Amino acid sequence: MTPAQDTIAAIATAPGAGGVGIVRLSGPRAQAIAKTVCARALSPRRAHHVKFLDADGGTIDDGIALSFPGPASFTGEDVVELQAHGSPVVLQQLVARACALGARMARPGEFSERAFLNGKLDLAQAEAIADLIAAADARAARAARRALEGVFSARVDGIGQSLLALRVHVEAAIDFADESLDTLGGEQVRLRLAEARQQLDALIADAERGRKLRDGVHAVIVGPPNAGKSSLLNALAGSDRAIVTDVAGTTRDTLRETVRLDGLELHLVDTAGLRDGGDAIEREGMRRARAELLRADVALAVVDARDPAAGRAAVADDIVGVPTVLWIHNKVDLLAQAPPDPPDHIHVSAARGLGLDRLQARLRALAGGVAGDGGEGEFSARARHVDALQRAALHAGAAADQLQHEQLELAAEELRLAHDALGEITGRLSADDMLGHIFSTFCIGK
Repeated sequence: MTPAQDTIAAIATAPGAGGVGIVRLSGPRAQAIAKTVCARALSPRRAHHVKFLDADGGTIDDGIALSFPGPASFTGEDVVELQAHGSPVVLQQLVARACALGARMARPGEFSERAFLNGKLDLAQAEAIADLIAAADARAARAARRALEGVFSARVDGIGQSLLALRVHVEAAIDFADESLDTLGGEQVRLRLAEARQQLDALIADAERGRKLRDGVHAVIVGPPNAGKSSLLNALAGSDRAIVTDVAGTTRDTLRETVRLDGLELHLVDTAGLRDGGDAIEREGMRRARAELLRADVALAVVDARDPAAGRAAVADDIVGVPTVLWIHNKVDLLAQAPPDPPDHIHVSAARGLGLDRLQARLRALAGGVAGDGGEGEFSARARHVDALQRAALHAGAAADQLQHEQLELAAEELRLAHDALGEITGRLSADDMLGHIFSTFCIGK
């Protein structure tokens, strides 16, 4: 891929007024444009106090100009930053002046895209920039920073190199079809592939935790009608977000609320009660509830503590595929005595606030379990990364099966597909349309 040869310009600071605002330029004409705007040449990597001039020689503003000649710059091209007072009007004037001198407005994420195309960052690192900007807390910021530093990419590349070496070995063995694979180092190949698969499994688990740290934990509140699902959402949210009545079928649509637990976002979704029957609107609500469960990380299964068996039977089929289930026995205040909490069960009264401290502690433990412990190896990841790793693991497993039957051509092809899936993560192999989609989610000045 070859980066575009034109020069781009954009405001690189957040929208709105501020003490300082930055206009960034990148491309072959960046230095010449800056020389005209600043009425002087800029020395590399030195701050210059200058006046920014319009076409008539009038002063737009005064500020600081910095020059970063390529390839030793963020984008790998000539880069200039014009630091002015943070008035949106002033910054827009500077961008317009740069465009009049031969630049064009940058597309969202185009600066980071050029850094990727010029080999300054791989794709996972480029995405980590957006994750760092969007980080909602210190833990997420640390994880994004580690991804930007290449912690994730290094592990992907290491496994990729192992798979590539195995593929080379297997393809070389194809030329000796009359020989047994074992006589050509087959046992060593199988052991190395087993090791690579173990590394893949560990990386998938870490990447999934990184994804949940970035995106939050998706928790769906599910149960039969009148079990107290909406009351539980209100109790956890600390406000009356959902309408609560004794009428079955009150909740007919999904209701969402975000709760922060120890730096991790828990995205709660209240759903319609699951039962047989109901009118058309209620049936649509139940369909949406089941759709939410298909992508849930955690199911909070709410049942009436007076008849938990009936509640479990009502939702058992719908939560089969959910990775983690916490059974919440609600309305414990209506029992003569609250029973002890067995594993994965907790007794509460959402209406009266009983047991909510234990529930919150359990949720914090669950959140920590699915999102990691914030260790030094923690990194941010995205759903596409997890998907690519899972496909790589699937192909690596298929390669192992083919090796057992000495189907070397098929094994080599599966290893190629596994290696290509890993290449999608770092951008070693990526379609242009996928790149366009990824970088379009960035802010303009990045």
